[in-house]
Amino acid sequence: MPRRRIGFWYRFAAVLCKPPLVVLIKRDWRGMENIPAEGGFITAVNHNSHVDPFAYAHYQYNTGRVPRFLAKAGLFRKGFVGAAMRGTGQIPVYRESTDALSAFRAAIAAVERGECVAFYPEGTLTRDPDGWPMTGKTGAARVALQTRCPVIPVAQWGANELLPPYAKKPNLLPRKTHRVLAGPPVDLTRFYDKEMTPDVLKEATEVIMAAVTAQLETIRGEKAPEKPYDPRQVRIEQRRRAAALEKTPETAQQEEGQGK
Repeated sequence: MPRRRIGFWYRFAAVLCKPPLVVLIKRDWRGMENIPAEGGFITAVNHNSHVDPFAYAHYQYNTGRVPRFLAKAGLFRKGFVGAAMRGTGQIPVYRESTDALSAFRAAIAAVERGECVAFYPEGTLTRDPDGWPMTGKTGAARVALQTRCPVIPVAQWGANELLPPYAKKPNLLPRKTHRVLAGPPVDLTRFYDKEMTPDVLKEATEVIMAAVTAQLETIRGEKAPEKPYDPRQVRIEQRRRAAALEKTPETAQQEEGQGK
């Protein structure tokens, strides 16, 4: 299947966004040979700055295979931003949907048309204190197993030095370097003939996230933590500690007496 035409809106967005990106950050981009020249595929990308979607899109644009991001449906409804989102072929996600798969039908259709769909599997900016990828959500795995398309793990580092997670002001000087490394496709073939149960999707997601993390280890020249940061487990532990602190000495003694 031939590459999809980039189109007016994507070229227009590139005209607006590329000059400031070139001025603000240097580039160390590797692994473009792993981006498929034809056919539909997914990229799974780590997320550590509000700037990195633009920096990563610049990388992906230069491969000739422009990415279609999943974005909140509300962004598609208003003015110039909505027109640009629609014109560049971004994919609206309707969060109010009760069917988890229906939220990704447009992504499945895009892959089947031969598009590149970019996923941030973490779902939000990483909360890992050292910037490593967190545990992932299963959306990318759902689409990958449904379509059996290639999944390219992509790691990036450097946009977070320009604008750290949750920071309000950029750190412009000295000029930062945006490092990107795309790896070979993740091998998910062992999941293809299995029912897409929650456990299968979780395991496939862990394989994808491990591949993304391995690329980031190469970029950073460091080893990631043995276990990825899991925000759900952290919230559970925080609630447990908060509940323990709220107990009065009398309550604790009563629970001990009752064998709790």
